[in-house]
Amino acid sequence: MNSSGIIHLGTRYLRRQRGKVVLLVAALSLSIILPFGISIFVKEAESHLRSRARVTPLMLGAQGSPLELVFNGLYFSKPAIATFPIQKSKEVGDLANTIPIYAKFSADGFRIVGTSIDYFRFRNLKTDSGNFMARLGDCVLGAEVAAELGLGVGDSIISTPEAMFDLAGVYPLKMRITGVLTRSGNADDRAVFCDVKTAWVIEGLAHGHDEVDPKDKKSVLSMDAEGNPVLNASVVQFNEITPDNVGDFHFHGDAGEFPITAAIVIPRDQKSGIILKGRYQESATESVQLADPAVVTDELFSTVFQIRNFVIAALVAVGIATFGIAILVFLLSNKLRIREFSNLRNLGADLSTIRLLVAFEALAVLVISVIVAIALLTLLGAIAPGIVRSVL
Repeated sequence: MNSSGIIHLGTRYLRRQRGKVVLLVAALSLSIILPFGISIFVKEAESHLRSRARVTPLMLGAQGSPLELVFNGLYFSKPAIATFPIQKSKEVGDLANTIPIYAKFSADGFRIVGTSIDYFRFRNLKTDSGNFMARLGDCVLGAEVAAELGLGVGDSIISTPEAMFDLAGVYPLKMRITGVLTRSGNADDRAVFCDVKTAWVIEGLAHGHDEVDPKDKKSVLSMDAEGNPVLNASVVQFNEITPDNVGDFHFHGDAGEFPITAAIVIPRDQKSGIILKGRYQESATESVQLADPAVVTDELFSTVFQIRNFVIAALVAVGIATFGIAILVFLLSNKLRIREFSNLRNLGADLSTIRLLVAFEALAVLVISVIVAIALLTLLGAIAPGIVRSVL
């Protein structure tokens, strides 16, 4: 029997046994895809995380986990992280510039990030429409926020209250949208940006209300240490900052003690960065810590790679077992084909030809499995960046 006969008979057999072939191809393809697929996603996540961490020199935050500090500062992912007074970020002096970040509140499921105009310059963020915030109560939307909520310049977005009943009298703030950012492909696309003072208004550290006579005992309960009246709950507070009432908003307490969750620290030069790192490492009594996002990310991925290697080793072992089972399936199938092979012998096929026929069938299943696996891995490689960005 020539090679064309072997191909013809082998192809006809595979078509007749398409159920078995589909199951074998699915099992073998999956055993190939899983270890390589995990590597694709880990590599993409590493590239995504490292790219944002590399361009962020240093991160200042409250004492605690450096990983939580970096992730919240880069991705605004942990609103419950400890805060520290903004005055602490100014203690770096002339060695660096700092950009405050207060990522605690949310609006319609998206994080509200209180910061300054310097943040947009640092991240090289531009507006696709409108302008950056200009006064208290203004905000700028990330591209995905605007797209998902269907909002744009001139619309408003309301902060989400932390609790259903706020005994402190902190009301949701209606913020005016002044701009929408150009899509950047990172965490900034899914954030609502406002001035850090606007975030403090949401916190309840500042408020505005109708003019009240300090001598009116029905409206004024007492006077605080700074001489500001403590008002009765019946006095309606503004929940929207407009050009007409922006002058009526005022802060209570020392502004230097107001909280932020992180601060991006940009040293003036390499020497200044080394001095700052040494200063915060040597001071064990500091209530704040200085983290290097690149170093923290390296430490994270050293652990991730160890876990990945164990997982891949386990999947390779499973894959080997799968190939062993596939071979066993073919051997058992051949046992059931004794009559078929006997007929082929009667037609003149020798033993080597029958072996070639069986080898062709097995090789065809393996080749199809590899082709399917390569196609799916190519697809995974194409969609992995989008999936990683949406998750992170």
